Amino acid sequence: MKYLYLALSSIILAYIVIVLFTYLYQRKLLYHPSENNYKGDEIQFEYKEVFIEVDKDINLKSWFLEKDLKKYKTILYFHGNAGDLTNRVHKLNELNKLNVNILIISWRGFSGNPGKPTEKNLYNDAKKTVAWLNEAGVKNKNIILYGESLGTGVATELGQDNSFAGIVLESPFTSIADAAKIYYPYLPIDLLIKDRYDSLKKIKNINTPILIMHGKKDDVVPFKMGVELFDKANQPKFSYFSENDDHMMEFNDQFMNSLRKFLGFDT
Repeated sequence: MKYLYLALSSIILAYIVIVLFTYLYQRKLLYHPSENNYKGDEIQFEYKEVFIEVDKDINLKSWFLEKDLKKYKTILYFHGNAGDLTNRVHKLNELNKLNVNILIISWRGFSGNPGKPTEKNLYNDAKKTVAWLNEAGVKNKNIILYGESLGTGVATELGQDNSFAGIVLESPFTSIADAAKIYYPYLPIDLLIKDRYDSLKKIKNINTPILIMHGKKDDVVPFKMGVELFDKANQPKFSYFSENDDHMMEFNDQFMNSLRKFLGFDT
């Protein structure tokens, strides 16, 4: 009986340690600025490196692929939770083939930027970037919010004011809590989570055109989350659900054609 008590006590203590560790270090588990999956793709576009002031002593390193701000709409690209701007070169090579301007920002704590990424801070980064575009002469009605993975939570947050031209969600999740429960089913996630990015609750507040793109073989964010968000989204809504793609790494012809249709271009 004594040994059983000691064993149970050790298990409980170990569990408490795991819970405390997860709570204290959860943002290091969520945000991975130093992760690099850059494939060495050659940059096939011209861009200006700009630094957008979002807070005191924090200027976000960003790439501006500017063609004609008055003639074309502007994609404001919010990247995911890992890596720097170079990790998106293969995507930008394809997006740049469209008649759009593109502004891709790197979050605070990413791409050498100072500061720490949190849900509140990323929302602030995104809002200040919209204001920067407004000052450059780009009105919200000419801005397309484009969220990639974690960035979909930011795009959904901003999209609730319904003043933008459209929203694209690439590999979106319903909420970080829902995603965390898949990776850590043994933890009391609802009690621990700090950054929630609860897109499922917010998407009902969006009434601008929305395109949801997700791969059925996604092993990072379950495909069913993209479907659930699409089901909850208001019209006008559009989808591109790829049979073979995992975490939307392939910007193939089918992907680009869906995006062109959404943006109003001929295929």
